[in-house]
Amino acid sequence: MFDLSQFSLKGKVAIVTGGSRGIGQAIAYGFAKAGAKVAITSRKVQDLEATASEMTGIGCDVLVVPAHLGKFEEIQRVVDTVLEKFGRIDILVNNAGASPAMASVLETDERLWDTIMNLNLKGVYFMSQAVARVMKKQGGGKIINIASIDGFNPEPFVSVYSISKAGVRHITRTFAMELARENIQVNTICPGPISTKMMNSHWAHLPPDEAKKQKEEMCQHLPTCRIGEPDEIAGAAIYLASEASNYTTGAEIVIDGAFLLGLH
Repeated sequence: MFDLSQFSLKGKVAIVTGGSRGIGQAIAYGFAKAGAKVAITSRKVQDLEATASEMTGIGCDVLVVPAHLGKFEEIQRVVDTVLEKFGRIDILVNNAGASPAMASVLETDERLWDTIMNLNLKGVYFMSQAVARVMKKQGGGKIINIASIDGFNPEPFVSVYSISKAGVRHITRTFAMELARENIQVNTICPGPISTKMMNSHWAHLPPDEAKKQKEEMCQHLPTCRIGEPDEIAGAAIYLASEASNYTTGAEIVIDGAFLLGLH
């Protein structure tokens, strides 16, 4: 018989990359409220410390680990730091991602390609590898990758980001296939339009009135008539991090307000 306690993360240790704001922050809060000890990483120490302060306020045991996961040498340092503090790693959320500039396929240069791919693909792959080695020794674990609906349907002027998120979907499948016998479940969450700093950057270069107009027009084309909130991703992450998802691996959960369905 189903037991609701299967959703509890009590006693678990989680790493959330890009955990200082947006979707990563919401997931970190959710994990904390579900009972987990949480390590959060990002490049900006100030943002990490502000998030950690709030999490400590709700009784969470939280660890701040500043790092740039697009740099290979920093990945093992993060893993070692978490192991030194908590002694184990049960959950990894690969949320950190970047789309620092918009450019057409004719304008994209090598620097933009490398910046995005190093974090969005290389970082996800090798962070998963490093943590999976720990999980294998422990007898299991959960890896959750944050992709995007842009990995299904590419978005104009963010071609490299879209390609990288399609790659994240395939990283999930390959790791899920090879790690299934190690009791390591690997799954993806694919958010649609969510109110984050990255999302709002689409309009940051526009005058305020034009930005507001374009945002409202986008909402009109969404079946839900609104942009989602980061907290609306956290529930799926808790499911995928918990024992309730022990038979779920290689799966994708799309949370996009029916955007991909194209309902108008």
